[in-house]
Amino acid sequence: MSTTVKTRQAYRRTDDYTPGTPKVKLVTEHLPAELEPTAVLIKIHAVALNYRDANIANAWSALKGASIGQTVLIQGTGGVSTFALKLARASGLKVILTSSSEEKLSTIKAQLGKPDILTVNYKTNPDWQTEVLRLTNGVGVDLVVENGGSSSLVQSMQCTRRGGTVSQAGYLGGPKAEELKEGINAGSKDDQDELMAAISATQMTFDDIIDSVWSFDKAEEAIEYVWQGKQVGKVVIEIKE
Repeated sequence: MSTTVKTRQAYRRTDDYTPGTPKVKLVTEHLPAELEPTAVLIKIHAVALNYRDANIANAWSALKGASIGQTVLIQGTGGVSTFALKLARASGLKVILTSSSEEKLSTIKAQLGKPDILTVNYKTNPDWQTEVLRLTNGVGVDLVVENGGSSSLVQSMQCTRRGGTVSQAGYLGGPKAEELKEGINAGSKDDQDELMAAISATQMTFDDIIDSVWSFDKAEEAIEYVWQGKQVGKVVIEIKE
């Protein structure tokens, strides 16, 4: 015998903007005692992203078209960047990785093993594009996986070889129309099919791309963790029933 559902649980934003207080909370709400004759009550199940879903964002589209032996500049050590790094190495590309932390760069190099990747600390090298040019003997990289936006786009262009490609996989800050005339799409079904084929052929795994997994009630702490730049890889917030 079925019972009538009288309440529901929902995540709602709060009006309390006091520092340190939750901005989202789980509340119980009463449902209408009577439904319209044509209304249907459906129970929704919250689902969490699995490791693969959490990482296959924009990296594949950003690397599309690169050839074995070419050099790619990958910015940062977040989820998209670390996934792009694995794809680039599996595709036979030479990698230059940037980060603001020597510790993060050392961690990733230790995880990857041989062949070594080249690294640039953009915090200690504010003119990091000059260092990238030095590492490429003044030629520049063939491809940039660009996710910094207005803070790094011009420098990315300055260290890209003539005829090279800057693939924007993200944009921090407000874009300016004069900075970029052509962007990339996040990906089509064909892109997804090609990516799945590449994963199958190389037997890539992605557990090491996940930096940490947080429960929803720790969402603010997770965001603060990312804001402080502590992560190496993808930070996942789980929403479970």
